[in-house]
Amino acid sequence: MAQTNVNIRIDEDTKVAFDKFCREIGLSTSAAFNIFAKTVVREQRIPFALTTEVPNEETKKAMNNIKQGKNLSRGFHTVSELMEDLYADD
Repeated sequence: MAQTNVNIRIDEDTKVAFDKFCREIGLSTSAAFNIFAKTVVREQRIPFALTTEVPNEETKKAMNNIKQGKNLSRGFHTVSELMEDLYADD
């Protein structure tokens, strides 16, 4: 298949860091972009999550607690049990 050029604009610091990363894993920058492009075409999606939602510190702490199994509520067998516990006076 014939090759063609694609020009992109990227800030210099990101380019330098990306080039360094590619070298460390044994790829050229061009090969890395080709892998990305082929993955997008094959999967018909960007192959990673795109989000602007950055969790605040309280949310990050809660997420860590979940991962570590800390400060979790007890289990419930029914929605009624959950609601009863939710509205109970502590």
